[in-house]
Amino acid sequence: MNDFDLKRVPLRDLNAHLHNDPTDEVTVKNPGGRHAIAVGIDAAIDVTIDGHVGYYCGGMNKRAKITVAGHAGPGVAENMMSGRVRVKGNASQYAGASGRGGTLIVEGSASARCGISMKGVDIVVAGDVGHMSAFMAQAGHLVVCGNAGQHLGDSLYEAVIFVRGQVGDLGADCIEKEMTPTHRQTLSRLLEQSGFQHSPDEFRRYGSARGLYHFDVDHADAY
Repeated sequence: MNDFDLKRVPLRDLNAHLHNDPTDEVTVKNPGGRHAIAVGIDAAIDVTIDGHVGYYCGGMNKRAKITVAGHAGPGVAENMMSGRVRVKGNASQYAGASGRGGTLIVEGSASARCGISMKGVDIVVAGDVGHMSAFMAQAGHLVVCGNAGQHLGDSLYEAVIFVRGQVGDLGADCIEKEMTPTHRQTLSRLLEQSGFQHSPDEFRRYGSARGLYHFDVDHADAY
């Protein structure tokens, strides 16, 4: 296992190690809110970051398991491809944005635009999410164990949203849908993988009404 103390070692050296010849386990100490920590990894390794991180931590992740033992700034796990990113605190804006695969787990709450334009990533949030979450989300799952802010799922495509608490309001073309046994099974798996002890029966499902897939002048006010 390699330890990188960012009070002593440049961030560039840490990311070069993670990109070029990473050890199986890496611990990052004193992150100090620095940006772009552990970005662009393409290796099946474990990275533990002992503290708070800034922008884009874990961005473009492939295969790695990254744990942030603190809060995360905007864009955590942005455009991740696979693997897992776990934030033990809260996450700021657009967590998991454009993610194509893998799982993002937030043990606290996430701010505005969580899961914006998600393209296959699974995002599980123990607390609340802010406004415009899952905006233009195309594929994947957003699980909210708390409450969701306004305009949830605005202009949604085929991503699936599960919310346990209250929803401020739904965005354009987003509607509540039936919770089928298949959806309960999927939700149960995501909750179990994330370590959250909730029953799928406590959640509601939201998805696209598919009214905005093609331009229709009768729907112009909704675009």
